[in-house]
Amino acid sequence: MAMYDAKLTNLCKHINPEVESNPLGITSIILSAAEKLSGSLLPLEDHLSLKRQSPHPPDVLQSVENCESTLLESFEIQAIRIPSSVNETIETLVLNLSSASYYLDVIAEALGVTEASRVQVSRTIGKASSEIRLYFCPKQQLLDQSLEPLEVHRVQLQGSLNVRASYFAGQEVYGDAILASVGYVWKSANLFHEDLSMRTYYRLLINKIPSGVYKLSREAIFVAELPMAFTTRSNWRGFFPREILYTFCRQHRLAEPVFCIRNSSLGTSTDPHGTCKKLKVTEPIEEGKKSPVLAAAGGGESDGLTGDFQCEVKIFSKCQDLILQFLSTKAYKKQTDAVQNAALKVLLWLNLFFSESNISSEKLSSNAKELGIQFYSEYFLKEFNICSLVHDFWMSFATVEDGLLDHKHMKANDDMLENGVFSLNMGGQASGVNPSSGSLVCIGYTSCLVTEGGMKEHLESNEEFEFEMGIGAVVPYIEGILTQLSVGQSACFGAELPPLEFILAAADDSPTTISLLSSGKCSLEHTITLLRVTEPLEDRMEQALFSPPLSKQRVEYALQHIQESHALSMIDFGCGSGSLLDSLLDYPTSLEKIVGVDISQKSLARAAKMLHSKLNSKLDYKVSSNRIKSAVLYDGSITNFDSRLCGFDIGTCLEVIEHMEEQEASLFGDVVLSSFCPRILIISTPNYEYNVILQKSAPQNQEEDPDEKNQSQAYKFRNHDHKFEWTRAQFCDWATDLSRRHNYSVEFSGVGGAGDVEPGFASQIAVFRRKEENPKSVEMAHHCKVIWEWSEGDRSKSAL
Repeated sequence: MAMYDAKLTNLCKHINPEVESNPLGITSIILSAAEKLSGSLLPLEDHLSLKRQSPHPPDVLQSVENCESTLLESFEIQAIRIPSSVNETIETLVLNLSSASYYLDVIAEALGVTEASRVQVSRTIGKASSEIRLYFCPKQQLLDQSLEPLEVHRVQLQGSLNVRASYFAGQEVYGDAILASVGYVWKSANLFHEDLSMRTYYRLLINKIPSGVYKLSREAIFVAELPMAFTTRSNWRGFFPREILYTFCRQHRLAEPVFCIRNSSLGTSTDPHGTCKKLKVTEPIEEGKKSPVLAAAGGGESDGLTGDFQCEVKIFSKCQDLILQFLSTKAYKKQTDAVQNAALKVLLWLNLFFSESNISSEKLSSNAKELGIQFYSEYFLKEFNICSLVHDFWMSFATVEDGLLDHKHMKANDDMLENGVFSLNMGGQASGVNPSSGSLVCIGYTSCLVTEGGMKEHLESNEEFEFEMGIGAVVPYIEGILTQLSVGQSACFGAELPPLEFILAAADDSPTTISLLSSGKCSLEHTITLLRVTEPLEDRMEQALFSPPLSKQRVEYALQHIQESHALSMIDFGCGSGSLLDSLLDYPTSLEKIVGVDISQKSLARAAKMLHSKLNSKLDYKVSSNRIKSAVLYDGSITNFDSRLCGFDIGTCLEVIEHMEEQEASLFGDVVLSSFCPRILIISTPNYEYNVILQKSAPQNQEEDPDEKNQSQAYKFRNHDHKFEWTRAQFCDWATDLSRRHNYSVEFSGVGGAGDVEPGFASQIAVFRRKEENPKSVEMAHHCKVIWEWSEGDRSKSAL
C-alpha cells in the first residue's frame, strides 16, 4: 500500500482529516474497504499490503509478457543509500535490474528483505515531475484490533528513526532507506529510470533551504546569496521571493503560503491576483475592519493597481495550524512590490533558522520581532524540529567521519583580508567604469577547490552572471572586491570553504572532492572578471536629460564654492566611493586637507584605491595642480559626534540625506551645525517635483518592469534606497529651521533645470554659512575608524 502517495492521501483525508498528520491512518481506511471486497482481496499479515485472491485475466498477463520482451535483458542504475544511523555515511549503490525481475524485488533485496510487499514507497522528492522516491522497510506492529475501522493508529512502525530520510520525505522513515529514480509513470508500459549521484543528493538537500533554492535557481552556489532587498522586477535575477516561498512550502509539505493585500488608500483587502481561491478566513488585519478572505497568490503578475499597498503573509501546516504570519508596516506603490517584499522578509527569517543549526530561541524571537514576524513556536517546532537535527548531522558527518569542516582543514593565511579573503591579485587596464550601488553588474567567474599542495578541482563557473549591486545578491567578499575593479579588470583570490553540503552540491566528482578535502588544508579559489556595468535607473534618467550629468554638475557646483571661499580644508559627509574627492584632485584649488566619512567599508575601499593612486601619481610626476598635503577616510556614521570632523572650512553632503530616515536626516542637520560647525556647508537632495520630467524622459529598457508606466497617481522615487524625497517647500522648511536654530544663514539654489521655471531644479541645494567667526570648542571624542590616510611626507598609511 502506497500510504505516502499524495493522491491516496487526498482521498482518505476527506474521510478522516487526521490522516494528514498521520499517514499510517490510511491503512486503517484501506483495510476497512478491503473487508468489503473479501472475495477478491486478502490483507497480508503485515497489514501494510493486499493480495489478489484470483489471478489476473489471460489478456492482462499476455500484455505484460509482450512488454517485458521489449525490455533490455539487464541494466544498472545508480541510487543512494541513506543509513538510519548518523554514524554511517551516505553512499552510492548500484541496482542491477533486468526484464526477468521486478524492480521492487531488487530494492527489497538491497534493503535486506525478501518480499517487495515489505517495501514502503515515499512521495516524490524534489520537483513534482520527478520520479525520485525513498524506499524503506520498517518493522510493523498491528495495534489494538478492536479499534473502529477509521481510527488512525491501527498500525505502528518500529525501528530506528532515519532522520535524514525523514527530512526528505516529510514523514517519519524508519530503518535504512534507498533514494532512487525508478518506476512506471502514468500511462507508460516502460520502466522509467535515471542515475542519482551524490551531487543530486546534496542539491536536493540544499533545495530545502531558502538560500539554497535561490542559489540553485541562479546555478551559482558559491557566488549567489538570497538578496536582502527586493528593488524592482527588472533588476531581480533568479526565482522571485514569492516563488521561492512557494517552493519552500512544497518542499516541507506545508500548505501554500497565503497572501492578503490591503490598499490603505482605499481601505480594502484583496487577493493579489483576483482569484478568490479561498483557503482560510482569519482575523482582520486591523481592528474594526471586516475580516478579509485570504487567498493564495497564484497566477500571473497582474499589477495594474497603484496606491499604498501592504501585504500580509501567513504560512499554515497541512493540518491548517498557523505557523507564522507577517504584516508589512511599509506601504508600497505597487501590489507586486508589496507581495515580493513581504515574501522576502519571511524567507530571510527562515533562512536564519536554517543557516544556524544551534540558534537560540531568544535570538530567533529577537530577529522575528525585528522583522515584524510572529511565529507560533509549538507548531513551528513541530514542523521544523527535525531540520535542526539534520543540520547537526551534516556537521557530524563532516567532522566525525572525515574532519572536512574542522578548522584544521580550513586554509589559514597570514595575509588574510577582510571577510575571509586572502591572496588577492588584480590585473587588467582600468577603464574608469566602476560598479556602484543600484547598478546591474555582469561578471564571469570560475570557482575551484585548491589544496595546500597545489592540487585543484573545478567546482563551478559561469560565463555571464548578472546581479544588482548593494542588495546582498552575492556573497559579501565578492561585492567587496568588485568595488575595487573597473570593467575589463580581473581578480584572483582565495576564500574560506563554505559548508560541506554546498561543496558537494556543486562537485561533479564527489569521491575526488571528498578525497581532496580529507588530504589537507583546502580553500576556494575564485577568478572573477568584471564584464559590464549598467548604471542605476536614477543615473540613466539624469543622463538622458542633462549634459553634463547631474552628478558632475553637483561636483562643479561644490568646486566653485571651494574656489570662491579659498578653503584650506574640506570634509565630505557620506563620501561613498569618493567621486567628489577624486574629482577635486583634477582641478587647482586652495585645499590642503581633504577628509571623507561613510558607513560603507566597501565604498571606502574603492575611494582609498582611487585617491591613493591619483595622489601618489601627482607626486611622482610633480603635478602641481593641487596643494593637497593630507587625506583621510573614516568609517563611521555622520550622525555620531567625532571631534576629528570639527572645524573644517567647507563641508559637503551631496545626495546623501535622502538615504536616511527623515528623523536621521534631521539629527544629522543638528549634529553637523551644532558640533562639527563647518564654516560653509553644502547639502543637496533630489527635488521630488522634478521626477515627472525625469521619468518621462527616461529611455525605456526592454527588461524594465512594464507596470512602472501604470503609476499615474504618484511618481516613484529616483532610487529604491531613497527613504524620502522632498518637494522644494519641504526642503526649504527643513533647512530654514536648522539655520535659525544653529546661527547659520542659508541660501537656496540647485543644478539641472532652472530655479525660476517650474518645477525648479532637479537637484535642490542649500548653502549654509556660519555667522560666528570662531566655532565653539569641543571635547575630544573618537567614534570613527580610520580606514585610510595619506600624507605628502610618507605617501600613505592604510588600515585596510
